[in-house]
Amino acid sequence: VQLQASGGGLVRTGGSLRLSCAASGRTFSQTISWFRQAPGKEREFVAGRTWSGTKIVYTDSVKGRFTISADNAKNTVYLQMNRLEPEDTAVYYCTSSRTSLGTSNFYLPRNYNIWGQGTLVTVSS
Repeated sequence: VQLQASGGGLVRTGGSLRLSCAASGRTFSQTISWFRQAPGKEREFVAGRTWSGTKIVYTDSVKGRFTISADNAKNTVYLQMNRLEPEDTAVYYCTSSRTSLGTSNFYLPRNYNIWGQGTLVTVSS
């Protein structure tokens, strides 16, 4: 599996962005998620789902603002980010796991085996 993330940019507080993650070789991917890493901070889980859609998980800080979706025909996962806040500023990474992760396991970077290159999201106040 190879992952290509895109869609980052500069936006004002309250604005929206949509990130895309195109997955090649998707046969070997069961779970796909977004993490983010702000300067000086650890990488943190944002949202994830199985390709089947049976499990969808969000971290608390983005619930109600972000939506993760998938277009299986295009092998692409999207992260629609609304009502963005300066605290959302980070490099966003999409990542894939070979297995269908249990809900509690979405949050751990070590459970993923493939990472995309990251796309920078900057939210100005």
